[in-house]
Amino acid sequence: MKNKQTLSAKEKMLRGSAWMTAASIFSRILGAIYIIPWYAWFGEHRLQANALYAKGYTVYAVFLMLSTAGIPSAVAKQVAHYNSLNEYEIGRRLYRKSFVIMLLLGIIMGGILWGAAPVLAAGDMRTVPVFRSLATALAIIPLMSLTRGFFQGYQDMAPSALSQLVEQVIRVFYMLVTAFIIMKVINGSYQTGVVQSTFAAFIGAVGGILTLAYCYLKKKGEFDYLRANSSNSLEVSDGQLIKELLAQSLPFIFIGIATNLYNLIDQYTFPWVMSKVSTYSSNYIDEMYALFAANANKLIMIVVSLATALAATAIPLLIEFVTKGQKRDAKKQLGDSLELFFFIMLPSALGMAAVARPLYIVFYGYSAYGIAVLKIAAYTAITQGLLIVLASLLQGLYENKRAVAYAICGLIVKLVVQFPLTAKLEAFGPLVASGIGMSCSIYLMLRYLRRGYGMNFKRVQHTFNALMILSLAMFVVVVSLNFLWTTLFDSESRIVAILELIVTAGSGGYVYVYLTLKTHMADKILGPRVARLRQLLKIR
Repeated sequence: MKNKQTLSAKEKMLRGSAWMTAASIFSRILGAIYIIPWYAWFGEHRLQANALYAKGYTVYAVFLMLSTAGIPSAVAKQVAHYNSLNEYEIGRRLYRKSFVIMLLLGIIMGGILWGAAPVLAAGDMRTVPVFRSLATALAIIPLMSLTRGFFQGYQDMAPSALSQLVEQVIRVFYMLVTAFIIMKVINGSYQTGVVQSTFAAFIGAVGGILTLAYCYLKKKGEFDYLRANSSNSLEVSDGQLIKELLAQSLPFIFIGIATNLYNLIDQYTFPWVMSKVSTYSSNYIDEMYALFAANANKLIMIVVSLATALAATAIPLLIEFVTKGQKRDAKKQLGDSLELFFFIMLPSALGMAAVARPLYIVFYGYSAYGIAVLKIAAYTAITQGLLIVLASLLQGLYENKRAVAYAICGLIVKLVVQFPLTAKLEAFGPLVASGIGMSCSIYLMLRYLRRGYGMNFKRVQHTFNALMILSLAMFVVVVSLNFLWTTLFDSESRIVAILELIVTAGSGGYVYVYLTLKTHMADKILGPRVARLRQLLKIR
């Protein structure tokens, strides 16, 4: 029976990860593709516009995490906990109480961002209207995040994924329409164009909330049935519910903004450091900042979103095992989650580094500096994704304090090495500093999971080594094809780059799939169903 439960849990993780991964990839790709026309329409101001956009969103991301206060993730965690005890009514009541809290928090934090915009601008007054346009989104996005958390507590990832898709499509549509009108029709200023592009967050959120409302009404009968058949043996007061919620949510706040804090450190230290150690103009420093904080970051987030999708799926499953006292299953779930992460993340990150040249040209045009920055950013995406997954696993085990403490250690290391690395490596410095800081947190988290929970580290290490060899084989193939392509077609044309990307990335993807099927690594991680794919491709 235990083996069946474990297999069922793995299937749930794979199914949930498939939904969240598909939504995340589509949303991130759409969020990156829009940059092609958007970037072109801003003309000579494109780098300054992208830097301004990135500055606004970096601060906004922190305020968004504060306005949600970690409550959506905590609600997902607590709903999963009570559902596993067949106490569905308590989970419904928790959602209702949280709804009021989130509404108030969103309005308050939106008001603070609006009022504090001149101070947060730190002398760059162009960012004030950008901050204020994003403040409007804070009033409703927390409610959307909360509802997604409620569905995730039922291990139902489809509504979250669907709402994410709708939100992104509407947001991007509004961004492109307003950018075209402002920059190409009425010849407006690039600052006005950026303000409308950031206000699109509010427009997209409206679409996301309406989608979730539709999903809730569609599933209401199922929810009502579960509530009617609850055990109702636990008595939990509203005050106790809120107390539990806050206890679980506070660590989620810090973990949620940890990666954003890395970006925030870059935003406020990079211009200062470069102004001290160089004679570059402020515009050129802004353009350098845009290369790693906006251009490269937008592309690597496609890869990192895979990790966040996996993390959202793994937490409810871990909580179910911990709640039921199934320690062996919880330990296996830790290994399964990390193996799935490496199976997806290693080829994705190395593949992006391998195709950095054509990829960068397609989105931003040719820039040797920008291409080099993207390569380094692609490698650091592995550490960023792994940090997200490990922190989520610790929270799923109710090790909130350790997750926060280890994340803080990484941020301290980042601060220590930020100045010398930025002074020496310029735009590469913040990326390397982030990689070092995150690696420190990762080491501490892995060490604790092995010592505190007996995670089969040798098994994970063996899988990692095998997948790294297969990913490097794919990497070598793609780099070789890129070298051959550039020898035959020495061009900086976007059309030529698109063709190169299709050929090289497609070949690399096929090589990785072939190798994982041939060595049966795919079977080990994804289960026996991939045997059908092996038969289809005629691989023995």
